[in-house]
Amino acid sequence: MKLATKKVKTLGKSKPELNKKKLAKDASRKTKPPKSSASKVISKNPKQKVADPVNNEKPTKKRTKRSHKEQLEGLKDIDPEFYDFLKKNDKKLLDFNLLDTDDDDEEGEVDNENTATKKNKDEDDNEQYHKPTEDLEVASDESDFENEEDDDAAAGSIQKITLNLLHQWEQQLGQANVSIDIVRKVIQAFNSALASISADGVDGGENQPNAAAFKVVGAAAFNGVIQLCVIHLQPAIIRLLGVRPNSSLPLHKHKKWVKVRGCLRYYLTDLIRLVEQVSSPNILGVLLKHLHQMSGMVVPFSALGKTILKHLVVLWSTGDETVRVLAFLCILKITRKQQATMLNHVLKAMYLAYVRNSKFVSPNTLPGINFMRRSLVEMFALDLNVSYQHAFLYIRQLAIHLRNAVILKKKDSFQTVYNWQFINSLRLWADLLGASANKPQLQPLIYPLVTIATGVIRLIPTAQYFPLRFHCLQTLISLSKETNTYVPVLPLIVEVLKSNTFNCKHSAVSMKPLQFTCVLRLNKGQLAENGFRDEVIEQVFGLLLEYLAHESASLAFSDLVVPTVMAIKTYLKDCRNANYARKLKQLLEKIQESGRFIEQQRGKSSVSFDIKDAQAVVAWEQQLHLKRTPLDVYYASWLKTHETKKRRQAAQTDEINADYDVPKLKKLPAKTGVPVRNENGEVELFPSDSEDDDNDGLHLGSDDDDDEDVQNEGEVEVEQPKAKKKKKEMPEKQKLRLATVDDEYDEAGGAVDIVKDLDLNEW
Repeated sequence: MKLATKKVKTLGKSKPELNKKKLAKDASRKTKPPKSSASKVISKNPKQKVADPVNNEKPTKKRTKRSHKEQLEGLKDIDPEFYDFLKKNDKKLLDFNLLDTDDDDEEGEVDNENTATKKNKDEDDNEQYHKPTEDLEVASDESDFENEEDDDAAAGSIQKITLNLLHQWEQQLGQANVSIDIVRKVIQAFNSALASISADGVDGGENQPNAAAFKVVGAAAFNGVIQLCVIHLQPAIIRLLGVRPNSSLPLHKHKKWVKVRGCLRYYLTDLIRLVEQVSSPNILGVLLKHLHQMSGMVVPFSALGKTILKHLVVLWSTGDETVRVLAFLCILKITRKQQATMLNHVLKAMYLAYVRNSKFVSPNTLPGINFMRRSLVEMFALDLNVSYQHAFLYIRQLAIHLRNAVILKKKDSFQTVYNWQFINSLRLWADLLGASANKPQLQPLIYPLVTIATGVIRLIPTAQYFPLRFHCLQTLISLSKETNTYVPVLPLIVEVLKSNTFNCKHSAVSMKPLQFTCVLRLNKGQLAENGFRDEVIEQVFGLLLEYLAHESASLAFSDLVVPTVMAIKTYLKDCRNANYARKLKQLLEKIQESGRFIEQQRGKSSVSFDIKDAQAVVAWEQQLHLKRTPLDVYYASWLKTHETKKRRQAAQTDEINADYDVPKLKKLPAKTGVPVRNENGEVELFPSDSEDDDNDGLHLGSDDDDDEDVQNEGEVEVEQPKAKKKKKEMPEKQKLRLATVDDEYDEAGGAVDIVKDLDLNEW
């Protein structure tokens, strides 16, 4: 035993700089205390006891405790500070008296004593392990996870949005003295509502302070929060800022703006994010109306304003009809509030969106393209000095494309000019120059634009591109009328009548009339149809009549129309189509009549001014406009008939009649005031006009005749009237369709701008 003790002390002296952490770990470790350094022989069998090589005896519990005591005593000499720390915080570890007492009690016992039970042995084994106090325990990795009790406590701090709470907030927002706290709570609830429908479940946690203070569960609570913000938030903020009814002071210059600046920024960010996620046109309309009200509050946030305008431009160019209009109104209002900083950005974004979305023209997309063009003209008209830079740049780009096509003469270069984007760009700039005709800023751009349009017509002057020619001519005529500038378009129109393709006899008959409204190029099959010639004559007649009616009050009209009259007479000599000849003869007579009228007015004694006196010439022409020339009167009457025909074709009301000889429905008899009675003598409030009452009715077929319809597909037969049958009950699908129409009518009939009956699937 002395040898073992001496060896322990020798080890302690040879390594005086032991790590404190290692000693603390050994002291607090829940394992068996280390054996004496003298006992280094380990048995392969863990159950077999190892003999002491020094004393040649088996290790006992007494010897183990004494060696542990000696190690702790050596710690006092090695690290006194750590020894004092253990003495203050873990006295049980250093209770040497208890260890000595145990050693004295065990000296007289025999090693192989078997009087103790197995349970007592286990207890003795557990007692020999040291258990540190709670102060010395180190937190484990499992402490990073929250317990269920902590989760319940955290959930208790989040307030759940209820309808009663929303009603209370609504009353508080409606008060005259609105508190800033209630405004912040409503904005936080709005952010929580968006977080409940977002993909990750939580959104805006970093941007929105205290966003987790509220929890929105269910569609009713979600709809209530959106309704509260859309209807009551903007008036409450206006009352909070103290804005007077007719005040012209910007909102961000009020004294209380600093209080609402932060929360308003988060709210506008959430609002535009909600607008991005909504796909229903009705809900988008409500949100855009609300954004239009809040547009005055976007002014101080320049970066946020650009983001909002970017998404509004997307809706303006690709949305529904109502959504387009509301988005444009929001863009216009926000831009006018900060015109100096936002106008350049908005004009560029809107023009690129216009060109991008005017690539394909069809009867469905044409109204949207026309709306974008007219609204974009309004935006450019806000500041003509700024608009000149954009107009000059983009018109120059059109000229570069045309120059490359003329020089290279390749298919790719031709396609960069002969497309709808190029034509729609020409229309846009022509409309802008016409809208700003009374201002001098953009007038220098008229000549280059006319040169470009004329060059496009001359690029490929074949009959295949007659539709594109007519679109360019219509643009030039509109520009000439709006700017009161002479543009020589008559030779370009009359040139069509000299085309060999047009004068050839048609080899195919078209069942439907051909329209050039949404067409730029014709194929060979269309060139061989008679509908192609019909539409060309209509276009030539309409364009000549429109341009000459505008120039009919000109002092030089009789001299201007001489080449045109000669070209029409030449065509009439070779024309074999009676309809074409009759139409052009009528136009020729009106042109000659107006020419004689102008000569009569010029021959009067009232014309005593010199032809170089521009002001006198303009005054004379204005008086002649008021008198209305014969050609101008004829054009006004023709225009009404033409517009009616175009509307009827757009509605496709006479498409069936143009293809097939369908019997007409019998009209209702005139009302005589005598009530109509049925077979029983009862008065009928709504007399029937079905096919059962007429002898020439049209049988449309039923579901039982599907087999016959398949066999006779493509044939239309008028069957004889059959015996009167009992009216069938309306199918369920048709009932559902009518119910849907009624619901849409009821929703559209309401003028209240609220969000109701929202469905989470629509977001």
